[in-house]
Amino acid sequence: MSGVSKRKPRMSFWQIWNMSFGFLGIQYGFGLQQANLSPIFRYHGAVESELPILWLAGPVTGLLIQPLIGAMSDGTWTRFGRRKPYFLIGALVGSIAVMFMPYVPYLWMAVGLFWILDAAMNTAMEPYKALVADKLESEQRTVGYAVQTFMLASGQLLAGLMPLIMLAFGVASATDGNSIPDIVKYSFVVGVVAMLVTVCWTAYTTQEDPPEDLEAFRKEHEGKNAFGSAIVEIFSAIKDMPDEIRRLWWVKFFSWYGMPLMWQFLALSIARHSFNAPTPDSPGFAEGTANVGLAFAVMNITTVVMSFLVPSFIHRIGKKNTYALFLAIGGMGFISILFTQQLHLVFTAMILVGVGWAGIITLPFIIAADVVPAKRMGVYMGLLNAFICLPQIISMLTVGLYYDSLLMGDPRNAIVLCGVCLVIAACFALRLHDNKTDTDTGEALKAEAEARSMTER
Repeated sequence: MSGVSKRKPRMSFWQIWNMSFGFLGIQYGFGLQQANLSPIFRYHGAVESELPILWLAGPVTGLLIQPLIGAMSDGTWTRFGRRKPYFLIGALVGSIAVMFMPYVPYLWMAVGLFWILDAAMNTAMEPYKALVADKLESEQRTVGYAVQTFMLASGQLLAGLMPLIMLAFGVASATDGNSIPDIVKYSFVVGVVAMLVTVCWTAYTTQEDPPEDLEAFRKEHEGKNAFGSAIVEIFSAIKDMPDEIRRLWWVKFFSWYGMPLMWQFLALSIARHSFNAPTPDSPGFAEGTANVGLAFAVMNITTVVMSFLVPSFIHRIGKKNTYALFLAIGGMGFISILFTQQLHLVFTAMILVGVGWAGIITLPFIIAADVVPAKRMGVYMGLLNAFICLPQIISMLTVGLYYDSLLMGDPRNAIVLCGVCLVIAACFALRLHDNKTDTDTGEALKAEAEARSMTER
């Protein structure tokens, strides 16, 4: 076997597009749950203080399944390819969960389907990210990550806006407070189609390349415990962790203790304060919660725009100051929602939140790339995933304990707490040691694509 790696064939733009198209469907699945899960739980009788713990599936499955499936797919080769079997199975199982989610009659069934959906989506996502890296040479990766970011953001936007699109086409939003309105049911039907069509299109149009020496590849992985090896490597990486990554933990802890509150409570806050609909049987509750999709659209569009501007900010004020500034702006956006009931002003506040979200999903990965040895980048990216998941788990286990007392049972106060957490995270960001190296647009887009696929679950 030659010691020189074979150069990957150059891909056209449309080949890259086809390869990335499945991201749209997978992220549509994630977007459906982010925009609709809390209202669905409320329709099934969950009280607001129970919502955080009902969302526990997201970070738990992300923490456990993404690295496990990633390691397993690294050592796989079948006649269907290395990554395809995983993301096809994940998309199929996820689409089944999406299909039944708005139709099950009991809360425990909805929660169970959420666990299945999130596990399936994470099973599809990790091999899909690896497929992009498998297929592209380094000089094409800026275009690859730009297309990937577009697909990820578009899936989120489409899923969030779909209930409003259904309303515009005259689909009913009526509910007795216990049944899921048609605008939500039909959005999930579209989700089944989107997930299956986009992922199958990628599988059909994109050919995986076998290892250069298939026999040597199989011998290398024969009898190898990929999961066990990954655990050993993780503990070794923790022991050798650079001081900057340790400082980053505190920034990410407060960021990700707060951020789940946005997905859990923003829809309910809009319904209660902008539509005077505090409960599922209130007139206007379905329309109010549907508008969270537009709020998320404003946030996501702002984030994509800011990702192109991140390198300019880093050049002028450095990485840690850019990180702190973006977090503080996002925190002020959340806190400002306390002072208005006007829907258009909530959307305006989400522009500030979008700036903060751009910082959360780009700067940690850019900072880590400066201080982590290249040969251990994969394991430290896994640890950054843990830095995302563990604070969410802690948040989901604790917020319900003080929701009715400290937060006075008001979802808007939970949004304000999210803002306070981002401001605290900004203060910790100022403790980072600034690295003066500049960042280009490709690095920022790579960081955003990596983080979106890791965090929006």
